[in-house]
Amino acid sequence: MTSRYRSSNTSEGLNSLTPRRRTVVKAAAATAVLAGPLTATLPARAVDQAPAFLHGVASGDPLPDGILLWTRVTPVPEAIPGSGAGPDTEVSWVVARDKAFTTVVAKGSTTATAASDHTVKADIRGLQPATDYWFRFSAGGTDSPAARTRTAPATDAAVPGLRFGVVSCANWEAGYFSPYRHLAARGDLDAWLHLGDYIYEYGTGEYGTRGKVVRPHAPAHEIVTLADYRIRHARYKTDPDLQALHATAPVVAIWDDHEFANDAWSGGAENHTEGAEGAWSARQAAAKQAYFEWMPVRPAIAGTTYRRLRFGKLADLSLLDLRSFRSQQVKVSNGEVDDPDRTLTGRAQLDWLKAGLKSSDTTWRLVGNSVMISPFAVGSLSADLLKPLAKLLGLPQEGLALNTDQWDGYTDDRREILAHLRTNAIRNTVFLTGDIHMAWANDVPVDAGTYPLSPSAATEFVVTSVTSDNLDDIVKVPQGTVSAVASPVIRAANRHVHWVDTDRHGYGVLDITAERAQMDFYVISDRAKRDATAKWSRSYRTRSGTQKVERTYDPV
Repeated sequence: MTSRYRSSNTSEGLNSLTPRRRTVVKAAAATAVLAGPLTATLPARAVDQAPAFLHGVASGDPLPDGILLWTRVTPVPEAIPGSGAGPDTEVSWVVARDKAFTTVVAKGSTTATAASDHTVKADIRGLQPATDYWFRFSAGGTDSPAARTRTAPATDAAVPGLRFGVVSCANWEAGYFSPYRHLAARGDLDAWLHLGDYIYEYGTGEYGTRGKVVRPHAPAHEIVTLADYRIRHARYKTDPDLQALHATAPVVAIWDDHEFANDAWSGGAENHTEGAEGAWSARQAAAKQAYFEWMPVRPAIAGTTYRRLRFGKLADLSLLDLRSFRSQQVKVSNGEVDDPDRTLTGRAQLDWLKAGLKSSDTTWRLVGNSVMISPFAVGSLSADLLKPLAKLLGLPQEGLALNTDQWDGYTDDRREILAHLRTNAIRNTVFLTGDIHMAWANDVPVDAGTYPLSPSAATEFVVTSVTSDNLDDIVKVPQGTVSAVASPVIRAANRHVHWVDTDRHGYGVLDITAERAQMDFYVISDRAKRDATAKWSRSYRTRSGTQKVERTYDPV
């Protein structure tokens, strides 16, 4: 076949369980990069070997004719992440139809430089749709591991089915990333979706871990500078389970707040002190630059992750950026949440989303959404449940029935998008959500106060966290203990909620056919154990044309 390619070397410029402000930055956060924490981002056995591919390889954002490839090379031992050290290094790449690389379909090279932290991307085009490929990188006689990827179906293809892994919220210190390992072992994913909080910004011991740091961050302090964010991304990319999943299927990723700082908004964050921690604009720019360097994400608009991918005639996927344009969160439950001058999406993004949903000719319209769109009221929870739930959601612990970091805090935007779905008879819209460390299956009612008399405009599947604290972790009881009490109370106060698991960690598998979209929820045995097992927990689906969720009793 004839192949075309483009090479690129891209460098673009949870709520806390125990939120506390630091008014003075730890000295290491703002001073020169130190060798110790930098070296901690590399496997000890390989620090003296170069060139080397110590952070794995990855692919992302599949197109019918292309895929974005990523890696990071360590050209010399001192060129450790965030150091700014190391020579320009030629990195070649090859794409083949087979794992043995006997049928090569594309190849090329690009240059890794210190300016991009020696990360490289290759945006490959000229590939066949709905096809598995293998790829690897090479530098100085060293080959990277080989990895599998897959292109999207042709735009007009009649696709019988799609299957995506779905994950969110991975706190390195709280445990091991076994959900990634179990998803990688499946071998049946067209792609996997990461719905935000791929990394966390906190310093060691500053975020919930049941009082035990399973494995320490690098750097140890809260990340603020460009070097800090690069080092933290590098630390994550040393995880073998994360590397395995990246080497198995392409990722489609969006960011949430912790890629920046807790409860980030366009002009700041709860976990940022202006002045003492520098200017928010500088910190935000550093976080975005490191993200685009270290993630296989192809931004349609520079500096944002909102974009749209299509998977034949079966589904398109609108991916949202709910941090770059939002107004500051309000602190209390009052009329401010209804203020039409406040926005979660920003005007341009909301118009883009509405236009895309209206013009879509696919069977399903999926929306990658970092914070829950379904309305949620605490209701009449008892004090012993309200306080830990409020802590998890970042709420005042007395008397507030909203999480204003979610769409609940920006009700005018939500009303506009739901009215748009109803007015234009747009069916089969499914929001896919992370953020709150709990698993949910929801209808999205036009008016929650009158539901079920009010129609449902869409459905929503929320996946739990990979490792980040949920309710049982906060109160330090066995998994399932709190949920057995909290879940029925939450459902009673929120009749559009079909199911909620407040306690366990895991992942989702979304399976789509023309007839239904089904989310299978899986849970892991123990986030603190490297060899944690996984088991199926529950499944919910929405059948085509219904805009409602129903339980189904078998995983796909």
